[in-house]
Amino acid sequence: MALMALIIQRKFSIGARNPSYRAHLARCLSSTAERNIEKILVANRGEIACRIMRTARRLGIRTVGVYSDADQESLHVRSADEAVRIGPPPARESYLKASAIVEAALRTGAQAIHPGYGFLSESADFAQLCQNEGLTFIGPPASAIRDMGDKSASKRIMNAAGVPLVPGYHGDEQGIDYLKEEAEKIGYPILIKPTHGGGGKGMRIVQGPDEFVESLLGAQREAAASFGKSTILLEKYITQPRHIEVQVFGDKHGNVIHLYERDCSLQRRHQKIIEEAPAPNIVKEFRSHLGEAAVSAAKAVGYHNAGTVEFIMDTTSGKFYFMEMNTRLQVEHPVTEMIVGQDLVEWQIRVANGEPLPLTQSEIPLKGHAFEARIYAENVPRGFLPAAGTLHHYHPVSVSPTVRVETGVAEGDTVSMHYDPMIAKLVVWGEDRNAALVKLKNCLLNFQVAGLPTNINFLQRLADHWAFAKGVVETHFIEKFKNDLFLISPDEVAKAHSAAKLSAALVAACICDREHITSKELIPGGDRLLSLWYTNPPFRMHHSDKPCCQITRAGYVDGLQVAVGQQVYDTSVLFHDQVREEVEQGVVRQEWQRSRPKEEWEIDVAKLDVRYVLARGTYGTVYRGSYDDGQEVAVKLLDWGEDGFATDAETAALRASFQQEVAVWHKLDHPNVTKVALPKSHLAVVPRQVHLDYLEAGANIIISASYQATIQGFKSRGFSAEESEALLRRSVEIACEARDIFLKGYPKESCDVNENKLTSKQQPILVAASIGSYGAYLADGSEYSGDYGKAVTKETLKDFHRRRVEVLAESGADLIAFETIPNKIEAQVLIVQSPDEVDL
Repeated sequence: MALMALIIQRKFSIGARNPSYRAHLARCLSSTAERNIEKILVANRGEIACRIMRTARRLGIRTVGVYSDADQESLHVRSADEAVRIGPPPARESYLKASAIVEAALRTGAQAIHPGYGFLSESADFAQLCQNEGLTFIGPPASAIRDMGDKSASKRIMNAAGVPLVPGYHGDEQGIDYLKEEAEKIGYPILIKPTHGGGGKGMRIVQGPDEFVESLLGAQREAAASFGKSTILLEKYITQPRHIEVQVFGDKHGNVIHLYERDCSLQRRHQKIIEEAPAPNIVKEFRSHLGEAAVSAAKAVGYHNAGTVEFIMDTTSGKFYFMEMNTRLQVEHPVTEMIVGQDLVEWQIRVANGEPLPLTQSEIPLKGHAFEARIYAENVPRGFLPAAGTLHHYHPVSVSPTVRVETGVAEGDTVSMHYDPMIAKLVVWGEDRNAALVKLKNCLLNFQVAGLPTNINFLQRLADHWAFAKGVVETHFIEKFKNDLFLISPDEVAKAHSAAKLSAALVAACICDREHITSKELIPGGDRLLSLWYTNPPFRMHHSDKPCCQITRAGYVDGLQVAVGQQVYDTSVLFHDQVREEVEQGVVRQEWQRSRPKEEWEIDVAKLDVRYVLARGTYGTVYRGSYDDGQEVAVKLLDWGEDGFATDAETAALRASFQQEVAVWHKLDHPNVTKVALPKSHLAVVPRQVHLDYLEAGANIIISASYQATIQGFKSRGFSAEESEALLRRSVEIACEARDIFLKGYPKESCDVNENKLTSKQQPILVAASIGSYGAYLADGSEYSGDYGKAVTKETLKDFHRRRVEVLAESGADLIAFETIPNKIEAQVLIVQSPDEVDL
């Protein structure tokens, strides 16, 4: 409603300046009452489907969603008035199956189909099929899609229309020798591009003739696999280009206008990351020329509805050239909506319904500046690999007239491996570029996603970069400034160390405070956090409440010790930096240990303010701690509910989230497992596992509720099988000693335990052991941990693993599991409901 009010207000403010517009608006509003589109099928998924449905709902139009089996519970299905299954998860059997989509529209009584972007949105055959079946295709005519879909044909049309083109070859002859001759005429470097498709697939940059044939064949193969056609075109490669595109709109009455330009230069492998409108650092006259060229391009193909004409700008000469036309609504259309105050999806529906454009060219406002950042589920340190998983925690920033979050997921939803891993589009507006950039940075800082890796931190680095702040952007920006964007600076390392210190202090404060509730904390509505583990069954631990705690990081192990009273807690610190690898005799070694001097800090816990940062969620509560110097950390406490147990679904979710460093969930844990808290000098013990995530520097702190044996003398190059067996036996012996002490009874000053409950037949005591890799892997990725003097084969690897299991079993371990953390040996005492219920 707020968006609608803004649109109406903007329209009437324009009308006040232009009296003739009132009559034009009246005609549009009267035609709305007579519209024949009462139900729209949205032939898409995710955020764009939700976006289209939102506008349709505001206009009083019912919507039909379509879904594959993978999307049955998706947000766009829940947002639609009705939904129809169209096939299994693969896109070619569902969202790309035109016949199934048209059949769904006819069956549900929809009068129109909106294709969104991607999938069938630029399929001329699909647009024609809709028309043949009497359905309104909310998009351009099939002829325009066909003309502009063939890049060679489109360039010939643009050349005839007087639109500037990059020097190149756009002909039908595709022989290797002929194309090589054309490349010589153009002059290297050149760009090979498929004539169909988009998204950067099949594109090759060729620096010289020696690379041409191999690059051409590779481009043709990729084009054939992605788009079904292997034809290519050649263009002169612009070495310092900017990607600038113009939003155009036409109606069925011959009117075509532009709604200014967007700069989409910030790309990685031809995939846009951050877009903005209007383009920075261009003059009014240049903007006018761009718009006129885009309108000429659209008129040349009889275009109506929304489209985008993409240009490439040579920053060395200041000239611009036609690149291609996208005959659909663009992913980045919201930034245009923000600067012109219009709803482009509404325009699409009205134009498809036969109405004239709501505004003329001279009436299109241009106010302020807008950014869009695409938030993806992807692992940036691992080469931006797409990620799939569950959004255990999803709290986007609050929306307002100047902040939009276009998303197709909600907390608890799954990002599927079958489709694009986009989570959301963050769109912000400001009075000028600087104001908009400040808002973008703040929103990225407060955008919360947990459950799978995202590119949010990378987006923050981009937004913070000095060159981006000045608007000095080009398509090679990320490659040019890769050292700034990907390498960890000394300042960030220092921040991470400081975060580790503060995180440990936060844990200490929680441990100190959890049993000390004052009248102030009992006041209803108070948000002060003290009793984190007060309800943790079946025991309570007592510590002296001291205002300071000493924190020590010692030796080569990345760890901290938190001393609370006489109790010492060991922690592991996992920093997000690259693991050094080297190959030697067919074995890939990964060295994770880093040597650091011993450090000690004393933290005044009284100055640490611990408060709720998030509401109680399905899998736990996240708390925030801020210190008097302004630093902040967050703690996630896993919560099993009143019964103290987790369902199978919760267990699976927590296991997945552990892999993504969201929640700590040891592989030996089980819904019916309770950890025993036993104070003993060198053993690290806490009642529950806690995940600490520093909000800025990217360090994670894990406090493990397990019995850890500190084994000295690890060799960086591995050790013999005999040494390994000795270490394994010792770790189990420590756990057995802990079990024996427990059976004899706890010291009363340390713990309050219901021994009858714990030692009943329903809750037997087991010893569990977990063993980590010793840093060596076979070239095919298999783990190897043994005598490096012997030949490494899969069979010797299996034999060694079998022997390790035998040693653990002989030593008294009831449960055995392999860990992924190198140079780690652990043993635990577990209390379970029944050994039969423990799933290995």
